Amino acid sequence: MKRKQKSQYKWKRNLFAMLLLGFCFGSLVLLQTQYSRIRMFASMPSPFLQRPKIAFLFIARNRLPLDVVWDAFFRDEKENKFSIFVHSRPGFLLNKATTRSVYFLNRQLNDSIQVDWGEASMIQAERILLRSALLDPLNERFVFLSDSCIPLYNFSYIYDYIMSTSTSFVDSFADTKEGRYNPKMDPVIPVHNWRKGSQWVVLTRKHAQIVVEDDTVFPMFQQHCKRKSLPEFWRDHPLPADASKEHNCIPDEHYVQTLLAQEGFEEEITRRSLTHSSWDLSSSKDRERKGWHPLTYKFSDATPMLIQSIKDIDNIYYETEYRREWCTSKGKPAPCFLFARKFTRPAALRLLNMSALGAFHGETRIS
Repeated sequence: MKRKQKSQYKWKRNLFAMLLLGFCFGSLVLLQTQYSRIRMFASMPSPFLQRPKIAFLFIARNRLPLDVVWDAFFRDEKENKFSIFVHSRPGFLLNKATTRSVYFLNRQLNDSIQVDWGEASMIQAERILLRSALLDPLNERFVFLSDSCIPLYNFSYIYDYIMSTSTSFVDSFADTKEGRYNPKMDPVIPVHNWRKGSQWVVLTRKHAQIVVEDDTVFPMFQQHCKRKSLPEFWRDHPLPADASKEHNCIPDEHYVQTLLAQEGFEEEITRRSLTHSSWDLSSSKDRERKGWHPLTYKFSDATPMLIQSIKDIDNIYYETEYRREWCTSKGKPAPCFLFARKFTRPAALRLLNMSALGAFHGETRIS
């Protein structure tokens, strides 16, 4: 009887062992199959692959007068490689009544501030834009644009140009002639770190974070970098005791450049802007204001020849540093500028209708 029980126990044990072995073998085959499928799908280009994006940061007064031009530009992109942020006056909304482009609907920031030209509020607006754009981890480049900027090339060309280098594009040079530096900034900002340049920069994510997290240089600018008093503003500000001793410091022309120099990151930037402005020093009748604002392009100025002349610029000379910057992309000679300002709406629409921008599909025509 005991021998029979032992035989039955042995048979059950062997059956259990065979079932367990079969289960393990089947699981192994299933895992190998799943692994092969995963490898196969991983090697295939996925339409849902998330790519690094460029954040386009617009600083506007109210609405964007050139939104239809940018609509054509963004329509050229089919792979979701961009995001849009707009800083307008507090309370302004980008809706169907204020923009003709779906790309700008509800893209305004809800924590915007009132911005005054030549004041630290301009760089504060830039920091607000960057803070919002950094919330998206896919945003890898951050492009500042005004409401009068136009793109000179199509999206694909501009994306490849910007993303092909690990550097930021920051127009930056030593400011040795205008006396904008205020000695009261020393020693927090020593004079040898003082820089000047265009506010229309393109920043890497690393440099954008540096701007947002800065709590040393920005307060110095708020306190000591201010626009020179002008008669039309004297009713809002006290009359200066001695206007000749004022430092005519325009914060947005110095802040990012000086901050990156101060933090030791000048080796990580390409020291030029990607946005073209025409500074016509003879356009102002007021000697004190010559060169304060770039030339505005009107309808009659907007021709294919104008756009081509800007595209043909391949180098920039910095007089204060005796430095000529030859423009390159991917190690080869390239146009210096991807964007241009200041264009009125009629001028930009004329260029759009003439197919002069290279940034849209040819069938687009706006009246």
